Amino acid sequence: MADIAKDLTAGTVGGAAQLVCGHPFDTIKVKLQSQPTPAPGQLPKYSGAMDAVKQTIAAEGPRGLYKGMGAPLATVAALNAVLFTVRGQMEALLRSEPGAPLSVSQQVVCGAGAGVAVSFLACPTELIKCRLQAQSTLADSVSASGKMKYGGPMDVARHVLSERGVRGLFKGLVPTLGREVPGNAVMFGVYEAFKQFLAGGKDTSSLSRSSLIVAGGVAGGSLWLLVYPADVIKSVLQVDDFKNPKFSGSVDAFKKILASEGVKGLYKGFGPAMSRSVPANAACFLAYEVTRSSLG
Repeated sequence: MADIAKDLTAGTVGGAAQLVCGHPFDTIKVKLQSQPTPAPGQLPKYSGAMDAVKQTIAAEGPRGLYKGMGAPLATVAALNAVLFTVRGQMEALLRSEPGAPLSVSQQVVCGAGAGVAVSFLACPTELIKCRLQAQSTLADSVSASGKMKYGGPMDVARHVLSERGVRGLFKGLVPTLGREVPGNAVMFGVYEAFKQFLAGGKDTSSLSRSSLIVAGGVAGGSLWLLVYPADVIKSVLQVDDFKNPKFSGSVDAFKKILASEGVKGLYKGFGPAMSRSVPANAACFLAYEVTRSSLG
């Protein structure tokens, strides 16, 4: 039980650090992912990441970059507590003896298992976040007077529950699993492999904080390289209109994005995602390791 409590605490601190560092990048990523395909001869709403930043700040001020942060901040404890606690418990199951280090392949298995568990919490949280972040981009979320459809996270939840019930909050679960399971498998595997590389085959518990930052940043970047298309599909499904949806499901979204925009459509917002992932995951892993170590 003591180990579970430590993982819960350290995971919460790590998640909070990740969120504060990475949310503005995530907002721009979602805006780029969810902007409608322009009609022939017309320009898209945002020409790129910097244009999205400029338009967001001009329209909503710097606070616009942190729109939708309430939902993940309110649940960051649960999300990261589950992620790191399930990973920790799987580590305990796979160890040959207490305290024995795990191999990279064993960390991959632990990451995949943690990804399954966290997907069921991440899906409704991200649906609320994405609908808030993208509502200025989507015509059906803005009234003729310019008033936004949603006033905040709880307002999104109320709208979704009234329109589709509890199932509506889990729209996009399949691509969420498609992102979290292989993504966390690779992230934790790469993190362990890079720590072992930096330690030169010695005990990784003695690594410096700068080494942990580098390992965490590399691990975060590797996650997005693998699973980014799944994240795009998740985002477009979660911001899709419930009454008149453009997409019938994950496969339909994949086919329509490819047909209208080609492969590059599956990588919309990739720049902000990578720019976010490296510092945010570096902060997350450093905060987790330092907190876990300080707890003994």
